[in-house]
Amino acid sequence: MDTLGDSENAIKPRAFSSQVATLGGSENATKQTLTCRTARLVVQARMAPEPHDSSPRHDHVLILDFGSQVTQLIARRVRESGVYCEVWPFHHAPEERIRAFAPRGIILSGGPASVNEGESPRAPDVVFTLGVPVMGICYGQQTLAAQLGGLVEPSDHREFGRAFVEVTGECAITRGVWAKGAREQVWMSHGDRITALPPGFRSVASSEGAPFAVIADDARQFYGTMFHPEVVHTPHGAALLKNFTHGVCGCAGDWTMAGFRQEAVARIRALVGQGRVVCGLSGGVDSSVAAVLIHEAIGDQLTCIYVDHGLMRANESEQVVSTFRDRFNIKLIHRDASDLFLGQLSGVTDPEVKRKTIGRLFIEVFEEEQNKLGGADFLAQGTLYPDVIESVSATGGPSVTIKSHHNVGGLPAHMRMKLVEPLRDLFKDEVRALGRELGIPEEIVGRHPFPGPGLAIRIPGEVTREKADLLRRVDTVFLEEIRNAGLYDAIWQAFAVLLPVRTVGVMGDGRSYDQACALRAVTSTDGMTADVYPFNMEFLNRVAARIVNEVRGINRVTYDITSKPPGTIEWE
Repeated sequence: MDTLGDSENAIKPRAFSSQVATLGGSENATKQTLTCRTARLVVQARMAPEPHDSSPRHDHVLILDFGSQVTQLIARRVRESGVYCEVWPFHHAPEERIRAFAPRGIILSGGPASVNEGESPRAPDVVFTLGVPVMGICYGQQTLAAQLGGLVEPSDHREFGRAFVEVTGECAITRGVWAKGAREQVWMSHGDRITALPPGFRSVASSEGAPFAVIADDARQFYGTMFHPEVVHTPHGAALLKNFTHGVCGCAGDWTMAGFRQEAVARIRALVGQGRVVCGLSGGVDSSVAAVLIHEAIGDQLTCIYVDHGLMRANESEQVVSTFRDRFNIKLIHRDASDLFLGQLSGVTDPEVKRKTIGRLFIEVFEEEQNKLGGADFLAQGTLYPDVIESVSATGGPSVTIKSHHNVGGLPAHMRMKLVEPLRDLFKDEVRALGRELGIPEEIVGRHPFPGPGLAIRIPGEVTREKADLLRRVDTVFLEEIRNAGLYDAIWQAFAVLLPVRTVGVMGDGRSYDQACALRAVTSTDGMTADVYPFNMEFLNRVAARIVNEVRGINRVTYDITSKPPGTIEWE
């Protein structure tokens, strides 16, 4: 049984402790890209991801997911070493699909089940008969052992968190990384353990709670680790994984963003042909990279539509228009619908109603502009690989909705456009790398996530143009000081919130009764979990002084020190 992480798992699949690892999907506050109802149905229908043609010229590895909260991190580590890989839920991996994918190796992820449970998941039999190397991690190791004739039992010494293993031998995955006789730190998360090895296996390392912490069958090239090599708290874990993918599987490690760019351009041209593509552009990382990549492939067959709801940060609308029209010469429709959005939000205080209002209006405005073009054959959207992986849980279980999606909504089904999703094989950091490869300015590629509803969810209570303007000024000062201090790239997301309260203050010789604001800055890699950024008091004092002195209408500044969980990153 693999039980790494707990609290966020009840909220959303694959959330896990940021102290262990952070990757993959997010609150999805990162995108204002369109997620049409038809598009979502198509994505869900094909999720059990069909074998992509994204890497036909490269070696690739298959990762079978048994529900671990850190499965995506295995994929990240493998890709970081230059090897293309895909994650499939174990129950969406029939033999014909696996054979068609032709992996150089297979990795079995961890998971929350126990192999001693009657209905616990198992690897497809073809995994062990295909003739390719196999590596099992935590639950993956346990089911590998059980399926091949070993014995797995509940442990009377469970291990969670940091642990140490004694290296008692050597095998292909430890060679050059661990020396026999060494004591190595790893990250454990198990309640079961192997008590009898399958025929052909030997022990390579042991811990206090796991006598077979690393096992190896060199003849068949089957290996297993009870610990998680993919997390940062296993210091040499990435090297162990690389030994498997490069040393055992023989992968060349030649999968790069430059190569992906060339192949993606060819795929887009083949898919679109002479058709017309429309793309909802927000200026965020995902939609921007998708738009530039598609434009490189098909030029003026692409038209981008930027719906300006009046709730962007200072000067962002101007930046979007100038960057994509002037720098990249992309056909762009800029619809200033701020009066419509702010008018419809008048008097609305419930955060869910605000989101739904913005989403509905976005659909209406986008459809109106799209119809003016005379229609289109394809809809482009910035779907990322975590979106594809997470559209179906590996265990098939439900998740609790804490709040509706931060994306601005979906296009109506009657639009019936085919999808162009050029980024659906990439993680967020890979999208940023592709953006740099395409020459997109760093202020867009490295931009902090920004929610689709914009400032509306950073203004608790009613949203007005005056409040939005006030918050923009506060936000500008905060981000400017972060950049001046050289901290922008060290922070996942930083922003200000306009609080729905007034406070008494002293300004000069007089009494003031103005609004308060809260500052928020967090570290993360995926937005699923987040820690507060530890600004020193000198920095916070400087920011607070500037805000109170320069932003008329604010007389009190607070700093939000809530982590996620228990809080969310955004306030609404």
